Amino acid sequence: MMRTKPVYQLSARQILLLAFSAAAIAVATAAAAFGLYQFYWKSGAGPGITFAEQPPANISDPSLVSDEQNNIEVYRAISPGVAFISTTSLTQSWWGDIQEGRGNGSGSVLDTQGHILTNYHVIERAQRITVNFGGDQVYPATLVGGDPDTDLAVIKVDAPASAMTVVPMGDSDRLVVGQKVLAIGNPFGLDRTLTTGVISGLQRPIRSRPVPGAPTGRPIDAAIQTDASINPGNSGGPLLDRQGRMIGINSQILSPAGGSVGVGFAVPVNTAKRVVPQLIKFGEVRRPKLGADIRAVEDLISRGYRLPIREGLLVAATLPGGAAANAGIRGLSRDTDGSTLLGDVIIAIDGEKMNNIDDLYRLLDRKQFGETIRAEVYRNGERVMVPIRLTQSSVEGGGGRRTQN
Repeated sequence: MMRTKPVYQLSARQILLLAFSAAAIAVATAAAAFGLYQFYWKSGAGPGITFAEQPPANISDPSLVSDEQNNIEVYRAISPGVAFISTTSLTQSWWGDIQEGRGNGSGSVLDTQGHILTNYHVIERAQRITVNFGGDQVYPATLVGGDPDTDLAVIKVDAPASAMTVVPMGDSDRLVVGQKVLAIGNPFGLDRTLTTGVISGLQRPIRSRPVPGAPTGRPIDAAIQTDASINPGNSGGPLLDRQGRMIGINSQILSPAGGSVGVGFAVPVNTAKRVVPQLIKFGEVRRPKLGADIRAVEDLISRGYRLPIREGLLVAATLPGGAAANAGIRGLSRDTDGSTLLGDVIIAIDGEKMNNIDDLYRLLDRKQFGETIRAEVYRNGERVMVPIRLTQSSVEGGGGRRTQN
């Protein structure tokens, strides 16, 4: 007789691997939460930041001047606020020798208190950071916070307010393909370089730099593509509109040879507007998580698992006190006869299909703690709606990054 229970066909080895994975998740997230607690109370992080949005007064109405004059005015007004960031990192070789690595990039001044926005990969693993605004004066800087998932970071420079020229922020949601843009940065160490071009494309999917546990990197949605020349050293510098407002943070190039071929990508400034206040306050971005070990159904099927559904996200386990567990979401379990029962499969959230982990990342990145999402779940052969309130549990903390969602 056929069983009516949905049974997940797993070998004993596969069951042990899933159980081990769930246990590792709990340990990793608890450790991350403790680390975040220590950081928060030791850092004295401030309450946040107010972004400048008014375009500089010394930039004329672009429709009233020539394109050349507009380039000159934007450069004169904004380039003093573009930082030349230099980093030094020390590593120890297998033989015990200390090796020094150097790098450089660009950044944009956010306020007169010295906060500077740049790319995370510019300051990654740096033991020493210095900033130059042109001339011979070099200022020390410290890392305030970084977010590898969006490739954004904030540093703070120890310099007088008189040395700060704030770069105003625009609105990346209002951009159109063909719109003129300007990039200012320090390619190959050539400080305060201006390049111009147009927006070549919008909503481009790019990925952050790979980190352990996520070899392909996390998706950075809605990246801006531009043909304005971007080269190594431009990273972290502003992509500007004709009014001198930052509409993106130059981050990546697509080039087999490693140089500019007219295909560059910038992180939208509206992403930075969401991320920067948390970087300043907490040192990292606290994203809502389901608090569950999630596996894409498509991936499991491609590896030979037999499932009664062809798409969605299988919940292998939930973390006690997490949003999923609190909502009654079910992970894999054992039947009385020793067989493994299928956990919930999340088909959609708030009407958006969940076919892979990236889909879940994209949705959660738009959510805030305290919001309630509605998950369509495959359970016991039926589809049910489960409301999930995105609370921050004491287990999750703010720092569990890659092993749970």
